[in-house]
Amino acid sequence: MPSRTIDALDRQILDVLQREGRTRNNALADQVHLSPSPCLRRVKELEADGIITGYRAELDREAVGLGLTVFVELKIDGHSEQTSTRIEQTLSALPQVLACHVVSGAADFLLEVAVPDLAAYQRFLLGDLLTVPSVHDVRSNIAIRTAKSRAPLPLTHLTDGSRTPGLRSPSSRQPIGYRDGCRVCSRM
Repeated sequence: MPSRTIDALDRQILDVLQREGRTRNNALADQVHLSPSPCLRRVKELEADGIITGYRAELDREAVGLGLTVFVELKIDGHSEQTSTRIEQTLSALPQVLACHVVSGAADFLLEVAVPDLAAYQRFLLGDLLTVPSVHDVRSNIAIRTAKSRAPLPLTHLTDGSRTPGLRSPSSRQPIGYRDGCRVCSRM
């Protein structure tokens, strides 16, 4: 199936919605200089095509008692699709894991973990991460301060007439808010 063409209006809509997800359609239409009906139609198409994958509230980690962020590198034994899938499923089920990436380099997985404090991380490390079968090395990097987080995706690479790579066919689309396994564990 051909990829969806992203035009200048789509980019403007996506830019606004990434910064202000609660924007009402009339306000969005005003910001992108479009009337409300065509604006809503474009938003619905972007959702149906899987470009907009959901909406949610962002919470302040410290305000909800999650003052420690740890970036964790995992090395595994037995590099196979089955092992990777099993580990991805296990990691994506852990609520402390905000993001999980399969990476190349010294580690096999890179996790972003949020916990209340160092004692909670120790419990998570010993009770959860180190009990995952095939995990043989864990390296923890504690964030001292976050300078930038959850920024909108840069869309400057999309020019008029650009095709969106990797657009799924309609039969493979998941409903809005679906969280794929841990391959790109988008709970971040």
